[in-house]
Amino acid sequence: MLVDSHCHLDYLARDGDLEAVLARARAAGVATMITICTKLSEFDVVRAIADQHADVYCSVGVHPHEADAEGQVDTRRLVAHARHAKVVGIGETGLDYYYEHSPRQRQRDSFRVHIAAARETGLPLIVHSRDADDDTAALLREGRGQGAFPGVIHCFTAGPELAKTALDLGFYISISGIVTFRKAEALRAIVRDVPLDRLLIETDAPYLAPEPKRGKRNEPAFVAHTAAAVAKIKDRSINDLADITSANARRLFSKIGAPGAAPAGSGARA
Repeated sequence: MLVDSHCHLDYLARDGDLEAVLARARAAGVATMITICTKLSEFDVVRAIADQHADVYCSVGVHPHEADAEGQVDTRRLVAHARHAKVVGIGETGLDYYYEHSPRQRQRDSFRVHIAAARETGLPLIVHSRDADDDTAALLREGRGQGAFPGVIHCFTAGPELAKTALDLGFYISISGIVTFRKAEALRAIVRDVPLDRLLIETDAPYLAPEPKRGKRNEPAFVAHTAAAVAKIKDRSINDLADITSANARRLFSKIGAPGAAPAGSGARA
């Protein structure tokens, strides 16, 4: 059974076929999906999807693209939302210096608040980092200096230095469909070196569909292709890789229940 540790089911729901998407994921062996919040103004929609399905969980946070409009100045709202039974992580947050849709300082300020919320709640920090390796590493180390917190670098495409920093801090590394792309040899080299007990897999759906689905709308069922690619890199069977990464996801996102089980009080249905 597979865990898609990072997808955006609210984006897929806008196409009007979410139930079919979820059915295809389950048929492909995906036992659990974590749908990720990018705007607090849309958190209720994200949480409702998790509430309505026993195998879907969610996060709460503000993407760095949205830091200017929705960046947080203290932990109160994040911590309050994190008390919900289906909220299993803080983020996604982080830094994106490639698009710079928000000023860098606003991104850094919001990132620091999310780090503090992860420390306060004990929930894992879900980190987006693009073209910002040095500042991401520096802020994570700064945050760790104030107390420990768990976390993951999602959709990892950074260099080996950020991978080392993340692993040294006890973080996990999550691999998306990019690992299947022909020109992604540098990423595959990093995957070879990441310990198996620190690896997660994800789709980041509806973005970044893996080969052989590249160019199509991504969806959680396609995480099976990423699992196959990572299994080949790590010289493991697909079933073995699925078991390992699923166990890793449940260890990191510790509020996730057993497959098919809804947490008490969540209101979720199968």
